[in-house]
Amino acid sequence: MLDINLIREKPEWVKEQIAKRHDQSPIDEILAGDGRRREILQEVEELRRQVNEASKQIGRVMGTLKKLEADLQRAEAGQDVGQPVEALRTQVLAMQFNAEEAKEKPRELGERITELDEELREVEETLRKNMLWVPNIPHESTPVGPDESFNVIHEPQGAPIPQFDFEPKPHWDLGPALNILDFERGVKLSGSRFYLLKGAGARLQHAVIQFMLDMHVQKHGYTEIYPPFIVRSVNFETAGQLPKFYDNIYRDAEEDFMLLGTAEIALTNVHRDEILEEAELPIKYVAYTPCFRREKMSAGKDVRGIKRGHQFDKVEMYRYTTPETSFAALEEMKQEAIDICEAFGFPYRVLELATGDISYASVKTYDIEVWAAGCGEWLEVSSASNCTDFQARRANVKYRPAEGGKTRIVHTLNASGLALPRVMIALMENNQQADGSIVVPEALRPYMGGIEVIR
Repeated sequence: MLDINLIREKPEWVKEQIAKRHDQSPIDEILAGDGRRREILQEVEELRRQVNEASKQIGRVMGTLKKLEADLQRAEAGQDVGQPVEALRTQVLAMQFNAEEAKEKPRELGERITELDEELREVEETLRKNMLWVPNIPHESTPVGPDESFNVIHEPQGAPIPQFDFEPKPHWDLGPALNILDFERGVKLSGSRFYLLKGAGARLQHAVIQFMLDMHVQKHGYTEIYPPFIVRSVNFETAGQLPKFYDNIYRDAEEDFMLLGTAEIALTNVHRDEILEEAELPIKYVAYTPCFRREKMSAGKDVRGIKRGHQFDKVEMYRYTTPETSFAALEEMKQEAIDICEAFGFPYRVLELATGDISYASVKTYDIEVWAAGCGEWLEVSSASNCTDFQARRANVKYRPAEGGKTRIVHTLNASGLALPRVMIALMENNQQADGSIVVPEALRPYMGGIEVIR
């Protein structure tokens, strides 16, 4: 969520930045709602001042009335109070009338305050909902363009693109032939875009996940988190997934539960509504989760095999940082994802995503793609993003500066480290042999019980 002060002070600039994302946001509605909100607050403040003044006036009137009533009692008892009884009775009646009038005013003011409080709740809720539809502002270094065709693609690095003296097969042929990948029974269980991993295929996937977790914990210094895979909708809202991506989320029909589309959603909320100490930052978490997303499938090569599915596994890196260190952290996280690619012997390339292709919460994103020899294409296995204070503002995560002063909002970052099943595709296709077997990379063999070749 953007800072309302930014929209208030630079509305046209915000509109220009949003337009770079090829998106639209209700900025004018936000300004109108914010203006009405402030008007109501000012009016309520003035009315409460008047209530206080009216209460003081009641006190003064009641004090005078009490004295007159005491004088009247003494006069009626024959005491000399300096005024005749009838005159005192007239004054008491007049003062009782004044007292009733004085009491009526705060009641009227209170009713108006109640009306304004109700309007304020409605205005603030509408304002909050409109604010949720505003994406993050792209960083000045993010390439400007409406879609992925404007992404900046860097030269391939890592291992050379593999060359074969035979025609390499795609994984959708390799896997079934080795009896490690079963499409038909996956479809039988759950429908299209589901599959089974069997035997050495299932073991290879577990090996990949455990290797990545170990590297991120032991080499990169992350703390592993095992979160719930089903969380409440507020977690999606703070992570920037709601309301925009509601239709892509698997959810419970009766309870406020949703299936994670990425561990980022849970990790964003680990410290929701907390104030951290600056000395605790950066906080570095890594988590393995299955991920569930409603994929909108279309005909074509992009849906062959296991590249796109409704369920997939992913290891996710996540950081909470200070604002001053978040962009350095983004470069580190990009390199940590690359470390995995290099450990698996992948040819890889880095992309800087254009403004129209970065995620809703991101200001700058790097994608990392690896070469898959059988498909003959580059496949995204990691997306590393700096979300600055966008998610943390929604989640209300702050930190207390070491030098003191007001609390500040943290910055959050996320990066796949890495995402399956495309890692599995590259492992199978790049390491295939002429007889249809697959060589297991050395880094994974300790996790495979010493298996060197899947036959």
